[in-house]
Amino acid sequence: MILLKMAFRELLIHKKRSVITVLLCAFSTALFIFVNALNDGSHKQLIRSSAETYPGYMQLTGRAFEDNPNYDNLIFDTPRIQNILKDQKWISAFSARFESYALYATDEQSIGGMFTAIEPESEAEVSRLKRSLVSGEYLSSKDTNALYLGVEFAKRLKVKVGDALSFISTGADYSFAADHLIVKGLFKTKLYEFDNSAAFVNKSYFDEVMHSTDSATHIIITPAEISQIDAVTQRLQKVVGGEIEVKNYKMILEDLVLAMKVDQIFSYITLAIFFVVIFFVVAIFAFLSVYARIRQIGVLRAIGTTPGQVMQLLLLEALILGIIGVGIGGAASAHATHYYEEHPISFGFWGDVEIEEYYKQYNMVAEVTIPTQYNPPKIAVEMLIMLMLNLASVLYPMIILRRFTPIEAMRHV
Repeated sequence: MILLKMAFRELLIHKKRSVITVLLCAFSTALFIFVNALNDGSHKQLIRSSAETYPGYMQLTGRAFEDNPNYDNLIFDTPRIQNILKDQKWISAFSARFESYALYATDEQSIGGMFTAIEPESEAEVSRLKRSLVSGEYLSSKDTNALYLGVEFAKRLKVKVGDALSFISTGADYSFAADHLIVKGLFKTKLYEFDNSAAFVNKSYFDEVMHSTDSATHIIITPAEISQIDAVTQRLQKVVGGEIEVKNYKMILEDLVLAMKVDQIFSYITLAIFFVVIFFVVAIFAFLSVYARIRQIGVLRAIGTTPGQVMQLLLLEALILGIIGVGIGGAASAHATHYYEEHPISFGFWGDVEIEEYYKQYNMVAEVTIPTQYNPPKIAVEMLIMLMLNLASVLYPMIILRRFTPIEAMRHV
């Protein structure tokens, strides 16, 4: 108790030194937590945007479909699979698709592109196709020959909402399929290559003209808990059987996930450098602060204070300053991460250049907003790490002090 009072008294006497230490600790803590939250948030945003735009978090396909994507390797019992999925509580939503290709023709030109059947209502729960609408209307389950078209594809075909065009394709039974279509809506996902070639129709209409009833190339699934996606993948594979292959976004977007892992490694290296710099800055300041008190500590030793008690006094001072600094920095960064999770940081323009237009020429999607990830347990752990770092910074000064005898310390200038 006496040592605690002495520690508080010492901190109050040297207010300037205490304030500088607290501010240094608070700044380093806030910066460390915010950078981590920004890094985690950007990765989460990238995965969410990439998966939800079209590919989905999970996909079911025929076992041989990836290696040989033809009509012989479809999911032929779609209703049975969908009934199984309805009974799984760990699945939030699912929707069947049939991906094919067609030749589209207008009065002016003919262009090849995707010709994909979707279940409009359930598709809206597993992807952002409906939310990507920019003109006209989204598809409904009652539509027949209505077409939902990418804006870039519409520009190439020179059509707009309400215009008619024709298509020619090969049915699921390898028969000839053709019909007239009416453009019902246009969408823009910002995946420019996708917007440049994608077109969708209602699956019930598609099944009729393409002879694909009860068949699908993919069933897209959104799990109830994205964080449990690996466990859900394993469970689902056992449920649907060996003829169906279950993949999650880590397999579907393998290149992206690998790039994120590399980015995370570089982030850890950056944080390690940050730790080293912060540690030495704090350690140097702590060393100078303690070194200036050698005579005072020599007096304490001379009147009977043991070396252990002196060390406890220094640790108490560091602990008090550390708790105050880490508390201020942690509270500030927690508030900032929570705010920027709800209101992501926008980078819509880079100088006079719009970032989306810049990336468009490379057929890439540009994420113009970056959220942080507000994770209270992780913030608490990071605050504890910074507190331990501050306490560790006084260890070297303590070792130096032990080398002085009381007489040498009292004579020190």
